[in-house]
Amino acid sequence: MEMSTMKKAIYLDNAATTKVIPEVLDAMIPYYQDKFWNPSSFYSPAHTCKNAIEEAREQIADSIGCAPREIYFTSGGTESDNWALEATVDAYQGKGNHIITTKIEHHAILHTCEYLKRRGCEVTYLNVDKNGKINLEELEAAIRPTTILISIMFANNEIGTIQPVKEIGEIAHKHGVLFHTDAVQAYCHVPIDVDEMNIDMLSASGHKFNGPKGVGFLFVRKGIKNKSFMHGGAQERGRRAGTENVAGIVGMATAVKYNLVALDERVVHETKARDYAIQRIESEIPYARLNGDPIDRLSNNINFSFRFIEGESMLLKLDACGICASSGSACTSGSLDPSHVLLAIGLPHEIAHGSIRLTLSEDITTEDLDYVVDNLKEIVAYLRDMSPLWEDFTKKLTA
Repeated sequence: MEMSTMKKAIYLDNAATTKVIPEVLDAMIPYYQDKFWNPSSFYSPAHTCKNAIEEAREQIADSIGCAPREIYFTSGGTESDNWALEATVDAYQGKGNHIITTKIEHHAILHTCEYLKRRGCEVTYLNVDKNGKINLEELEAAIRPTTILISIMFANNEIGTIQPVKEIGEIAHKHGVLFHTDAVQAYCHVPIDVDEMNIDMLSASGHKFNGPKGVGFLFVRKGIKNKSFMHGGAQERGRRAGTENVAGIVGMATAVKYNLVALDERVVHETKARDYAIQRIESEIPYARLNGDPIDRLSNNINFSFRFIEGESMLLKLDACGICASSGSACTSGSLDPSHVLLAIGLPHEIAHGSIRLTLSEDITTEDLDYVVDNLKEIVAYLRDMSPLWEDFTKKLTA
C-alpha cells in the first residue's frame, strides 16, 4: 500500500483537546513567575492575583450573559459535571430524587448518574433518533413529580449533534425542574446565552477552546441551591475549596476573548471545510455513513462509519501518514467496546466499530483535507481487501 506523504502533521482531534495559542501562554506566564502569590493571602501583592481572577470571572460571565457571581471556577468539565449533578441531588432531596439525561452523554455525566443511582436516585435515560437528537415530547413525558434535574449536553462530543437546548429549558422550567447542560464541546464554538436558552447550570472546560488543561467553570444561576463540592478553604465563595489556579483561570479567560472575537468567521471557515470533506468522503468512498445531524451540527465535527473494517486499524494507518484522528471520546480510548453514542443512534456493533472522528480547527485548509481524504480512500480500500466481511459482501453482489 502506497500512501501520499506530507511534511507536516495534520491534527484532527480538536474535540479531544486544542493547542494553547501564544496569546494565552503569554497571559499565563506572569502568574507562574512575577505574580506567583496565593490570591487568598492578605498582603498587597496577592491582591493582584485576586483581581486577575475576578476580571476573568467577569469576562467569562459576559460571554454567556450571566452575573460574575454565578461563575465558579473548577478543574475542568468533569468536575463541573459531577458538581452540578451531585450538589443538586444533595440540595433538593426533599423535593425528589429523579434525574433525566440521555444515552449519549459524556461519561462524566453517565458515570455520575450511575453513582447517584447507588445512592438511591432514579435516572431516566432518553433515547435519541438516528441523528442523535432527543424527542422533546418524550422528554416532557418522562418528567415526574419527583424530577429535580434534567441534564442534557449542548452538543455531542463524538457526532457533533446540537440539541434543542432552548426548548429543553422551556420544558424544564414549565414543570419547575432545573436544567443543566454539559457545554464542554459547545462553549466558544457556538453562541450561548443562558437566559435566552433557559439554562440553570452549565459546564465548560478551558482546553477545548485553546486554553490550558486543568481549568474550567460551572455556571449556577442565582437562587439555585448550590452546596459545596470541594471542602476545605473559603475559595469560590465557600463553594469550591482549594488554592485557585490563577494562571489557568487567566489563560482560560484570554482564550474566551480570543475565540469570541472571531467566532462567526471561524464557524464559517470550519463549516465550509467540514462540508467539503464530508462531500468528498460520501462521493468517493462507498459504504460510508455520516454520523450525527447533517444540519444541527458543530462546525468542526466529521464522524463517519465505514463498513467492513475496524476504526482502530484506520487510526493506525492515518497516524502513519501524520494524520491525528480518533474513534470517539478520548476518555474511552482504552475501551474495546464500540461507542455508546453510535450504538444509541442505532448502529450495529460491527458498523459502530468501523468509525472515526475528525474534528477541525480554524487552521485547517483544503490542501490538508485533500491529503486526508486521499489517504483515507486508500486506507479504506486496503483494509477492505484484507477483510473477510468485505470479501463475503462482494461475492454476494456478484453472485
